[in-house]
Amino acid sequence: MFKTLFRCNFVDVIIKLTGEKVSKVQTKEKLEKKDILKKFYGGCKPSNCHRTGIEYERLPVSASGGKAVGYYADNGICSFLRTFAREENWDYITDDYNIIGLKQEHDTITLEPGCQVELSIKPEFNISDLEKKINSLNKKMKPILDKSGINLIGYGVSPVSTHKSINLIPKKRYKIMAKYLWGILSDVMMRETAGIQACFDYENEDDAMFKFKIANKLTPFMTAMFANSPIRGGVETGYKSFRALSWLNTDNDRCGFVGQIDEEFSFEEYVDYVLNSPMIFINRENVPMEINGKISFAEFMHNGWEGYEACEDDFDLHANLYFPEVRLRNFIEIRNHDCVSQGMQYSILAIYKGILYNTSAAQDIENLFKEFSYQDFSELRYNVPKSALNTKIGDYYVKDIAGEILYIAEKSLIEMNTGEEKYLDAIKEYTLAGISPADVILRNWDGLWNKDIKKLLDYVSK
Repeated sequence: MFKTLFRCNFVDVIIKLTGEKVSKVQTKEKLEKKDILKKFYGGCKPSNCHRTGIEYERLPVSASGGKAVGYYADNGICSFLRTFAREENWDYITDDYNIIGLKQEHDTITLEPGCQVELSIKPEFNISDLEKKINSLNKKMKPILDKSGINLIGYGVSPVSTHKSINLIPKKRYKIMAKYLWGILSDVMMRETAGIQACFDYENEDDAMFKFKIANKLTPFMTAMFANSPIRGGVETGYKSFRALSWLNTDNDRCGFVGQIDEEFSFEEYVDYVLNSPMIFINRENVPMEINGKISFAEFMHNGWEGYEACEDDFDLHANLYFPEVRLRNFIEIRNHDCVSQGMQYSILAIYKGILYNTSAAQDIENLFKEFSYQDFSELRYNVPKSALNTKIGDYYVKDIAGEILYIAEKSLIEMNTGEEKYLDAIKEYTLAGISPADVILRNWDGLWNKDIKKLLDYVSK
């Protein structure tokens, strides 16, 4: 969804007969913060143009036993992409001639590091249009996937295979990231997990910052409501969202909340957080050059690095390697949800749409949260992966506040008169009973399923 506005424009490097590089001169003026801020101001849209977007990741597993499906196998993910592209007339997305995704107009099917399949759909005014597009793609993909013995499951973490047996896809960026990210569960995050991201527009800077603040405060509650990854590697983990736990242990320099969820926040303050985070690498002539955290982007802008100067492409790459709970682009991207299915993927969109696209509803959420401090939200983020809706914040249980969040969202959607309150039904039966999808899985795992992984796979394949 985030389009690159400019490309780096280098003059040719002068090469002596010996092959030694003499200079790395750039013809463009030095990148400044004002150039970066234009990207965010460029995202401002009148409220009647506001749309909803989704990025929907799923785990490809063997239909026979649930092991993660790799990229290179005869009936693996690369083979699936080739066949789908040929039969449905989609274009390849490549990295060094390796197929890493497909595109058709504004829609893409791309691969995350461990072969997770992500559908990124052009934003729409109505959730029903997103649902129709995803249903259509699922219908087209299913015969090819079935023939290859692959299931795409609506679940947050690999149920059978662990990262040690899941190879990275052949994308240069992911190899560099895997080497750099220092958290003890970063390999789990990259290779084993699947999530859902929800995307929303803003009218102006004040509107963006208010939505950004509300979205951040909602994220730990939404993580709890949609927790859906308690079984990993064939065993119970003790966490209801192991995916959320993995993000807590990936890289604190680029994950979590941006700022203190303050009343006062701006595009410039958000950009400052991104600029002051360590750089991983840059690209020149499609060749990655590793920086490995030696400098921040702000230092790169001011001083350059090994003869190279910063350009807008560099910032775009750096911003894409910044992974907060809520990421600001020329839209707002909310990133913290386990992959779910059975209609709950659209419940995520409906809750946020009902709240973020209705000022009164957003203010109701702000009032609901007014007695909680930044410290309360930060601690909640760390506690929710284990106990989900049974976590406490202050004197309250998350499940009680989640019920209020649903009520506010539903009331707002009814007022919008689009009929989209129906998308809340899939999650309401869980939340109003004080449980998450993980609770249902655990109850069955220890009961009717008798720890049979095949029954879990059948359940999350629906």
